[in-house]
Amino acid sequence: MAKEAGYSPPQYPSIEHSPPEYPMQYPLAEAQPSENLLATAQFIQLCVDAKVLRFGEFQLKSGRTSPYFFNAGLFNRGNFMSRLAGHYAAAIAEKITPPFMLFGPAYKGISLAATTAMKLADAYNIDVEYAYNRKETKDHGEGGELVGAKLRGKVVIIDDVITVGTAIGESVEMISAAGAMPHAVVVALDRGEVVGHDDGGGGNNNKNHKNHGARISAVQAVQQKYGIAVHAIAGLRDVIDYLARMVNNVDGADGEMDRHLSVIREYHAQYGVDGGR
Repeated sequence: MAKEAGYSPPQYPSIEHSPPEYPMQYPLAEAQPSENLLATAQFIQLCVDAKVLRFGEFQLKSGRTSPYFFNAGLFNRGNFMSRLAGHYAAAIAEKITPPFMLFGPAYKGISLAATTAMKLADAYNIDVEYAYNRKETKDHGEGGELVGAKLRGKVVIIDDVITVGTAIGESVEMISAAGAMPHAVVVALDRGEVVGHDDGGGGNNNKNHKNHGARISAVQAVQQKYGIAVHAIAGLRDVIDYLARMVNNVDGADGEMDRHLSVIREYHAQYGVDGGR
């Protein structure tokens, strides 16, 4: 999108907003491959190049042994971060209509919010404000726990992944307390796994969830609890598709990649919200 001459940042209307009553109803997103396959494949390749996405055996906090691991902290170079912010900006520009502002939960969300705001302005002519929080409240200088623009209007929360939704819940509370409106969440990867410990038999053992007995992912639980949309640049199905293409590519095929694909498919069948379908 070309920039227009004489462009001025959007004016954010002052709105009356009362914090929503939780839980709210929100239609659960289905675990589906991303629509923009080329962009998604490029994102996953970036994750592999940066060693953010690795394959093997990794012990998770949930107690599960995962055949892959996603560590967004390894987007630690200017080139990687610029490309990552470009993917976030593309997803936001496609899914969310201005005006809005960005909020990055500390700590990983801070750089994500700042760099994505830059990409939105440079690539899409969408000039947005952004803010982030401190882990510890500052009692001198400007004080407080929030840094950056004042929270107002529609606020898009930007983070790396949703594991159990704790950081998102805290962000929603801060945004609502400031009189702004939590509008959406954008993350890099949706693991698409059932919430809580699971014996592999297909049940969600989160007793506190009102859909106890259903296969509910962390992303779906956030959508349902807070009534806001969650958008992911890529999901586990996209990772599986990436590996399948590597295996089917004569130049890139090897036994190790084939083994990774087989194990991840089994993991998806056991813990995926859709049972691996």
